[in-house]
Amino acid sequence: MTNELPVLRLGLAGFSREEQEHLFALVPSVAVGDVNWDFCDIERADAWLVNGSRVQELDDGRIRIGSGIASGHAIKINLAELDRPIAFTKPAKLAVPHFTFDMGSRPSLAAVLHKFEVWLAPLIAQFCLASSIVEHQSALRSGVFDLRARGVTLAVVSMHGETGVLPSLGPADLDAAVWTRQTPDLVIPDNFSRATMSQLMWQYASRTKRDMLPPHYTTGALFFRRPPRVQQRQLDDSHLYLLRELSAAPATFEALQRRSGMGERQLSHHLAALYFVGSITSNPKRAARPPTRTTGPDVEMRSGPASNLPSGLDSVPPDMARRNGADPDFTAPAPIGLY
Repeated sequence: MTNELPVLRLGLAGFSREEQEHLFALVPSVAVGDVNWDFCDIERADAWLVNGSRVQELDDGRIRIGSGIASGHAIKINLAELDRPIAFTKPAKLAVPHFTFDMGSRPSLAAVLHKFEVWLAPLIAQFCLASSIVEHQSALRSGVFDLRARGVTLAVVSMHGETGVLPSLGPADLDAAVWTRQTPDLVIPDNFSRATMSQLMWQYASRTKRDMLPPHYTTGALFFRRPPRVQQRQLDDSHLYLLRELSAAPATFEALQRRSGMGERQLSHHLAALYFVGSITSNPKRAARPPTRTTGPDVEMRSGPASNLPSGLDSVPPDMARRNGADPDFTAPAPIGLY
């Protein structure tokens, strides 16, 4: 098994296009941890780099980050409420504690990226755990398991519900790790990072560089099954667009590609994330309800082979279960941001 490196997302704010291009090239060359950094829009990023020269403190406790691009918009945030790490280019004189770095110093940027990785260690651990689950999914279809290496418990997983992972777990720890079936009672140590199986697999499938979509999902009809049981901010416009299309009527991979304008790899990546949280299916018997539009001639009504996905992907956080009574709104914000 070749352990894949976890993927973390980096957002930029307040930089000019030239400064952004500089960071696009610089970040991969100075990052020293066992992770890959991807750039994305600021809302979905795990960590932020901000141009400190365009930051203004406001009277209400928030800060304003001016755009470095003429057509861009300013961002207003409350640093005290921010749930992800943020670093400002020097000088940045702010009352709230934060990280800083020197835009012209490679060691300075490398140091702040390392601080980000320490902060985001639980997310890195969850990525590694999900990667191992996918690698061994044929043996982990149902039940409760733990992952151990050299007598140390690294993770505990219920394929029907919750998961827990040692926050320090990294790719190298998986080399000697072994899955073992346990009793039906799941016990998650207090120091473990917890997530439902849906949350865990979404974080993985939406980040991995692997092609995770089953082959038969590219040939037959695809159906909407249910809304993804993850935080709304984790969905981008492409996910919302696909959910809206399939909730209205089944469609083939080819039809979705034609309508959306996405490339094959891009569409496969987005559909795989929806597949891994049980939001789409190739089996019409598992569809949410009969389609409200007449099925087109490009949809072949047949189901593919049974999925090896663990049934725990049906898990749902208790607070979300209380909100599942109403029909969801799949309207995708305009314009659709396909990247």
